[in-house]
Amino acid sequence: MSSNPIDQIATLITRAKGAGADAADAIYVSRTAHGAQVRNGRTEDLERSETCDLGLRVFVGQRAAIVSATALDPARFDALAERAVAMARVVPEDRFAGLCAEAEHRFVDAAGLDLFDPTEPATGDLIARARVAEESALAVEGVSNSNGASASFGLSDIILMTSAGFSGRYARTSHSVSVSTVAGSGTKMERDYDYHAAVHLSDLEDAALVGRRAGERTVARLNPVRPRTGRMPIVLDPRVSTSMLGHLSGAINGISIARGTSFLKEKMDSRIMPAGITIIDDPRRVRGPGARPFDGEGMLTATRTLVEDGVLKTWALDSRSARQLGLNPNGCASRGTSGPPAPSLGNMYMQPGSMTPTELMADITEGIYITEMMGSAINGITGDYSRGAAGFMIRNGVLAEPVAELTVAGNLNDMFMRLVPANDLTFRQSTNAPTIRIDDMMIAGA
Repeated sequence: MSSNPIDQIATLITRAKGAGADAADAIYVSRTAHGAQVRNGRTEDLERSETCDLGLRVFVGQRAAIVSATALDPARFDALAERAVAMARVVPEDRFAGLCAEAEHRFVDAAGLDLFDPTEPATGDLIARARVAEESALAVEGVSNSNGASASFGLSDIILMTSAGFSGRYARTSHSVSVSTVAGSGTKMERDYDYHAAVHLSDLEDAALVGRRAGERTVARLNPVRPRTGRMPIVLDPRVSTSMLGHLSGAINGISIARGTSFLKEKMDSRIMPAGITIIDDPRRVRGPGARPFDGEGMLTATRTLVEDGVLKTWALDSRSARQLGLNPNGCASRGTSGPPAPSLGNMYMQPGSMTPTELMADITEGIYITEMMGSAINGITGDYSRGAAGFMIRNGVLAEPVAELTVAGNLNDMFMRLVPANDLTFRQSTNAPTIRIDDMMIAGA
């Protein structure tokens, strides 16, 4: 038998059909992870792992089952296929089950997306990068200790194949550096962090810059106070403004819509945000951390506008949720090796506004600039929102004293309608947003 994993997976699909499956698909994911962590100048942890996972899904009529394995071992293919078919024959029927009819019937790769960097750093390079980040952070006046710095490399090789004729393969790399520091002493210590990740090493930010930002952010948080309780505007730093896109992503997920458990379930083609707000999902972005040439069911991915001029334009659909809703899937399926596909978005971003962050908060007499959010009490059905937060007071349009131990509350329907983005959008991760202002939020503080 061929040693090519694509040929081997094709054999597995054939074995599944021979065991009685009417249709089948299989996904294979191999991963390499290589990382180093240092703390106070000493190497604290080194790791390297190489893993592979295989998932086989079979359909017998309208019944489906999934089995998984941790090796691509042709000697086990017959047993794997027979077990999957036996499981499918005893589970309840699912009238929405089946392969994606809109999937490609050809081989697809990641040509043009530039997702693979052949440069794998040596262990010494990772240690040196982590040390540079930590040394730069500790050099910031006021930083008293380090929680550690790390540098890592990752490689994933993904193969998907279906009995209907689709096959696809792509590899993705990642490089990252991060550092966390402490300032102050005793009961008045504060901590913060910074990190950066990129598909290509050449796009990774300088470790010294990452470390300096971490140190400066930590020192700036010293001696926080609790703000007063009351209603006031908030401004979300880009580190946390992406959470608004996360809440949108969950609310337009086809599974939630089909189940009726989303606060946006009746809002298709309705205004959910102010005019001028546009949100895009772009799985085709070159070197994008969430880019992919095909989805988890073999559909080609495409750039789509989720919100256009404030109006909701689409759901995120896999084939099953699309069938439930009487719609067509739109290339949003994502899956692992041990579960079925489900809708998921990648490379989401909110288009920037026209004002700088300084201009955005210039008229705020009293407000909160939020740099960190923690915890979550969000009702996906009603949109009710409550999260812990920390950051800085805004007084007369400028940042003032640090604040902590506060809760921000509201409703996402109202919050979405009051979003005002700044012009500082940068692409640093798979979900990106500029600084965002939201007026009239309830702040629970002192």
